[in-house]
Amino acid sequence: MSNSLTIRIVKAYEAEEISELAMRSKAYWGYSESFMEACRKELTVTAQAMNSADVHYLVAEKNSELIGYYAVEKLSDHKFELAALFVEPTFIGQGIGRGLMDHAKKLVKKLGGKTLIIQGDPNAERFYRAAGGKPSGMRESASVSGRSLPLFTIDLMSDDAA
Repeated sequence: MSNSLTIRIVKAYEAEEISELAMRSKAYWGYSESFMEACRKELTVTAQAMNSADVHYLVAEKNSELIGYYAVEKLSDHKFELAALFVEPTFIGQGIGRGLMDHAKKLVKKLGGKTLIIQGDPNAERFYRAAGGKPSGMRESASVSGRSLPLFTIDLMSDDAA
């Protein structure tokens, strides 16, 4: 990962930009147009959502270009969920996702979190396992009825979660 990578809090006017980035990132896996349209509502970030005290949105920039983002949501005092993590397709495989994931884990620990829950795309299972995620079940997709998605849990108190 280049030294020119910056991770910062998202600005409200970037909601549409990160929503479109999420769509491009999801489409990277070769999903059909109809599948992608079914996901549009779930992948759309609104300025109102960004104003929630329980959800933190952060973006990754490289040379002033927005190339990824993540969101974490507080579920309870010690439990958080990775609500989103997307990387611009041309940057997938270059360590940006890993940098965002490491940043997310550090932020959640700083906020008092002990557990990070992740509902991952099946194509990202290897990524989340490499980040310390342990399979913890399945959850029905909010976008596609009848589709189940893998859940992962990261114990942020364990030595290998740092």
